[in-house]
Amino acid sequence: TMKNPMVQAASLLEKLLFLVNVRPLPAGSREEPPPAPGYYDTSCFKRGDLLEVPRTLFVHFGIYLGENRVAHLMPDILPAVTGDRQQIQQVVTNKRLILGVITKTASIRVDTVEDFAYGGSILVNHMDRLFEDQVLGSEEAARRAEKLVGATAYSLLWNNCEHFVTYCRYGAPVSFQTDKFCETVKMIIRDQRSVLASMLVGLASIVCLGLAPSTTLPTIFIPFFLWMAG
Repeated sequence: TMKNPMVQAASLLEKLLFLVNVRPLPAGSREEPPPAPGYYDTSCFKRGDLLEVPRTLFVHFGIYLGENRVAHLMPDILPAVTGDRQQIQQVVTNKRLILGVITKTASIRVDTVEDFAYGGSILVNHMDRLFEDQVLGSEEAARRAEKLVGATAYSLLWNNCEHFVTYCRYGAPVSFQTDKFCETVKMIIRDQRSVLASMLVGLASIVCLGLAPSTTLPTIFIPFFLWMAG
C-alpha cells in the first residue's frame, strides 16, 4: 500500500530540516566542554524568562528556572536506552543529539546556563513582542517547564525546543523556525514548471532563512529534490 502523500511530505520536510538545521554546537568546538560556571551573568535573568541562543543555522530556546538552571528540550537517544540519570545528565554530544533526531526521542532537561548556551549570546524574552498580551506569568511559565521535565517524543516539525518554550511562556506550542521553512517549501510546490524555477526559489530561501554560506549549496539542491519527488 502507498503511504499518504501528506505523511510522505511531512517525513521529507523533517529530513530536510534535519540537514539544514541540526548543528547544536559552534563549529570547531563540537565535543569541547562548555564555558566554566560564572561565564554568564545570571543576575539579569528572572524565573520564567525565555532564553534564546542564536546559532549559525538555528536558534535554541529554554526557560530559566532560577539559580542558574535552564529547562530546555534536546533530542537525545540516551533516555531511550538507559535509565542511568548520571549518564543522561551529562552534556548532550552531537552523536547523542543526531541519533535522537533520527529516532525521534528527546528529553526536557535542566542544565546550567553555561551548558545550555554553550558560549553563545543569550537573548531574554525576545519573542514576547510577537505574542503581546499572550504572555503568561513568569511563575506559571517556570512551573509548566518543570512539570514537563523528562523523556519526550521529538519532531523537528511538531515538537522541538521552540514548541516547548512557547507552550510554557505563551500557552501555545508554535515554532516560527519551522513555519518559515514550510512557507518556503510551499512556494516551491506551487511552481513545479521547471527545475530552474525551483532552483531559483532555493536561492530565494537562502535570503529568507538567512542561511550561512556553508549551507548555500545544500539549500539550492533542496528545491531540486522536492521537484523530483513531485
